Amino acid sequence: QVQLVESGGGLVQAGGSLRLSCAASRRTFSWYGVGWFRQAPGKERDFVAAISSTGGSTYYADSVKGRFTISRDNAKNTVYLQMNSLKPEDTAVYYCAARRDYGIFLDAGKYDYWGQGTQVTVSS
Repeated sequence: QVQLVESGGGLVQAGGSLRLSCAASRRTFSWYGVGWFRQAPGKERDFVAAISSTGGSTYYADSVKGRFTISRDNAKNTVYLQMNSLKPEDTAVYYCAARRDYGIFLDAGKYDYWGQGTQVTVSS
């Protein structure tokens, strides 16, 4: 069982930056691939970015490519999502998710563990 806790959300103006953190309860977090997803009101949960268990591979949605960076520090059992050049359309609840596997997964259904989410609001 893995518990995930997101933090770092908030209110920011367009063009600003935020860094989200996803802290895991297990020391074996290095065995888990991790993804970030987001859900805006009235919309489906969308893939944002994913990182392999070692951090050697990453993948991004086209909508955030070049603006967001996913990274991880396995010594701290934490995955980060650095979000730059934020736009109002980035407003959503952001969730991290984990799967005990080495690879990258874009499908939310592949993940076994989810955090509670953190709100990101970008004002225009």
